[in-house]
Amino acid sequence: MNIRMLCLIPVCSALTAAGALIRIPIAPVPITLQNFFVILTGIILGPKAGAMSQIIYIIIGLAGLPVFSGGGGPSYIFKPTFGYILGFIAASATAGYVMKQKKFNAATVFSASALGMLAIYLIGVPYLALYLYFIMHNTDAVGIALKTGMMLFIPGDLLKCMVIAMIMPRLASLTRLKKR
Repeated sequence: MNIRMLCLIPVCSALTAAGALIRIPIAPVPITLQNFFVILTGIILGPKAGAMSQIIYIIIGLAGLPVFSGGGGPSYIFKPTFGYILGFIAASATAGYVMKQKKFNAATVFSASALGMLAIYLIGVPYLALYLYFIMHNTDAVGIALKTGMMLFIPGDLLKCMVIAMIMPRLASLTRLKKR
């Protein structure tokens, strides 16, 4: 890991935090630009450094800084949306891994972005379902989690993937990402 990467990791953590401030509050999971920046982080930094930036983001939030869309602090692990935040680590790593394996073009960036979004859902939706079942005592927890914690957000997340696919090839030429 070089100096450039060590400088980019906290910058990407800060971008994820900034994405939390841009939100549309819809229960139980607010729409934010966090996942947009999480995916960009993985594509720009690669799987290891991308995941590291998200781990730093989570540690900062759990330490009490209000970097999550609903604040911060150690009690945040008991919020229904915390599973999605944990999914940020896997999402950034997944997007970065796909980009390392494939040719750098818009189709690959879209695929990496979509798989990264899927990683968020694969961790966030079960966490939400467990919260609904054990904390809220809802017997249809899985159905509600799928409907309100995933299906509602797929169109917007696919739009975010398309935007990332359009901007990353141009951004890559400016940042020398193609030479990784």
